[in-house]
Amino acid sequence: MNDELYESALKYHRFPTPGKLSMEPTTPLANQRDLALAYSPGVAAACLAIDADPAEAANLTNRANLVAVITNGTAVLGLGNIGPLAAKPVMEGKSVLFKKFAGINSYDLGIDETDIDKFVDTVARLEPSFGAINLEDIKAPECFAIEEKLKARMKIPVFHDDQHGTAIIASSALLNGLLIAGKKIQDVRIVTSGAGASATACVDLFVSLGANIQNIVMTDRSGVIYKGRANSGGRKEKYAQDHPWRTLEEALDGADVFLGLSAGNIVTEKMVQSMAPTPLIFALANPTPEIAPLLVRQCRPDAILATGRSDYPNQVNNVLCFPFIFRGALDVGATQINEEMKKACVYALSALAQAESSESVGADGSEQQRFGPNYIIPNPFDPRLILHLAPAVAKAAMASGVATRPITDFDAYHQELNSIVYRTGLMMRSVFSAAKKHPQRICFSEGEDKRILRAAQIAVDDGYAHVTLIGRPDVIAYRMNDLGLRLKIGENVTIVDPQDDPRFKEYWTLYYELMQRHGVSPELAKEKVRLSTTLIGALMLKRGEVDGLIAGPASHYDQYVKHLKDVLGHAPGVDALASLNGLVIDKGVFFFMNAYIDEKMTPEQHAAAVVRASEKIKCFGIVPKVSLLSHSNFGSHNTPAARRMQELRKILETSAPDLMVDGEMNGELALDEALRKQVFPDSPLEGQANLLVMPDMETANIAYTLVKSMANGQPLGPMILGLDRPAHVMSPTATVRGILNLMALTVMECATQKAIHAAPPHHI
Repeated sequence: MNDELYESALKYHRFPTPGKLSMEPTTPLANQRDLALAYSPGVAAACLAIDADPAEAANLTNRANLVAVITNGTAVLGLGNIGPLAAKPVMEGKSVLFKKFAGINSYDLGIDETDIDKFVDTVARLEPSFGAINLEDIKAPECFAIEEKLKARMKIPVFHDDQHGTAIIASSALLNGLLIAGKKIQDVRIVTSGAGASATACVDLFVSLGANIQNIVMTDRSGVIYKGRANSGGRKEKYAQDHPWRTLEEALDGADVFLGLSAGNIVTEKMVQSMAPTPLIFALANPTPEIAPLLVRQCRPDAILATGRSDYPNQVNNVLCFPFIFRGALDVGATQINEEMKKACVYALSALAQAESSESVGADGSEQQRFGPNYIIPNPFDPRLILHLAPAVAKAAMASGVATRPITDFDAYHQELNSIVYRTGLMMRSVFSAAKKHPQRICFSEGEDKRILRAAQIAVDDGYAHVTLIGRPDVIAYRMNDLGLRLKIGENVTIVDPQDDPRFKEYWTLYYELMQRHGVSPELAKEKVRLSTTLIGALMLKRGEVDGLIAGPASHYDQYVKHLKDVLGHAPGVDALASLNGLVIDKGVFFFMNAYIDEKMTPEQHAAAVVRASEKIKCFGIVPKVSLLSHSNFGSHNTPAARRMQELRKILETSAPDLMVDGEMNGELALDEALRKQVFPDSPLEGQANLLVMPDMETANIAYTLVKSMANGQPLGPMILGLDRPAHVMSPTATVRGILNLMALTVMECATQKAIHAAPPHHI
């Protein structure tokens, strides 16, 4: 780890509060009655109900959604036996992943004990408090005995993720890799480098999926494990076959699959060249793989490669599995995570990778997101993971008889999982992942703003964008130093000085050419361009010097939008601009239409804007459900606003027949399907609306800002719809996170636009 990353990691863990977790109440505690219900005397009712029926604990406490992440710190990442206290940051991180990816609450517990039986006794006594146990970073061979003993004693799932999580992801990659290679699992020879917990769990699952145990060759530090070898006991013994090979090099000659879970750089180019046609090479040692991926590409271009690293395709990352297998297990009250549940997870992962890529993951048209040699397992940020894996695991638990609370309505369950995805903001993670794959040249017109400078640092560090800042260089340099930022002007960030740029004449001349028929003289053009960094940014975008523009924070939003419209103009076929604001709140993700742009649109223009907003929402992997809002419900009032929404619906029914839309209706009916069906049973709108179209700009702005403030919503936008180039204007209250969100959306929009323009024309 370099010094810069080391210091950044320490700051990340220290601020704004020490650590990565906190506890938040889920019930109100605002008055004496709340106190009487939450604690004495009301809490006795819950205690007595559980005493009478222990199953009620799932309904009256958080136990059914609570996992303990437990370690003794004997095998922490690549750090070895550093003990449970030093391992706590890792365990906190695992708990954060549980919450962020699957909505599961988690406590991290470090147990200072290396004796197997004492450790098991301690963990087993925690069963009343937790719905499941995730064992983490416990060294082999003790981890095997600990897991087996705990499974025998406890009636809740016990899962050692280092073993089984890796096994599930690797097995999914194996199935899909063999499918592409045209090979059958029962026929291939599989060679491992490593015989520890992860490697043993992998080959166990391979065999369960159909691999022939006689075709599996395991190696460790002493070479091939074979019958009669002195140190082949324990879990290794069942893989000690009558093999003729004695070294890894010998075993790899003609092998179909290499599974590396050992140490870096132990596989040579010669070994890889000796493997069978279209070999599967899973070099999973981290951070240094068993063989460098670039070397594999050079010497075996036909190989299908997977690593444990995020900077190469096909990352075998446990986060693809553990949040979702626990989600499914908890939701049916499983007493264990058995082989059937693990295999169901494998098959669901394999199927998801083969499915059409999610728009939110592959919106830039990247080939990497299509099933093939470079995409044999899903992207860790694919929001569909929970929607596919958790139900598959739950069904397997039910079918195998270990579910105590079977799910009866999987459609409703799917909706619950959907809300978890968007409540955690996972959708934005996929947008950031797409931005990192295809960074664009993004210009910030207010480059002196401290929030923008902080966001620029993150964008540069994470590779989301090539940043250009418009502002006075001395001011930017001073503020970067004051904030302790590491941006280097001229190296990883470009500065455009609005007071002294050699292109100034070219900029004002272009602006004059665009605006000379709109009352702008050459002198006025010079003055406006000199005084407006937004105009400079828009002109840079017009000239192709940057790919996208983020203006603001805007105190006068309309003026900023006017500058963009004057310079960039409308996209082809668009004659009116609109605005879309998104909010991520606990209840879900909602988009507000026309929160800032001029409300004076014809009904036809308004309808076209709704369609554009719907297409933008699809980029997040969300099916748009449009509610046309009014105080009137389906003709109950005959006001101008109600009539406007009625006319809008009629136009959309013709112009966008596939769009799920209805109105006019009030906000309560838009969000409550049951209530909506009572008032109007024939409504085509299903579930909860997510695109809320207001009758006018003022109403939209009030609704958006109220919900944002009251629900502590994380904003997505505002996004301008209809400009010819990717450009947006930040709100004056934008946070660093909000700026990054808007930047990532702009990057994705740039990449998508380039992909469209680069596509060859269709010929009839």
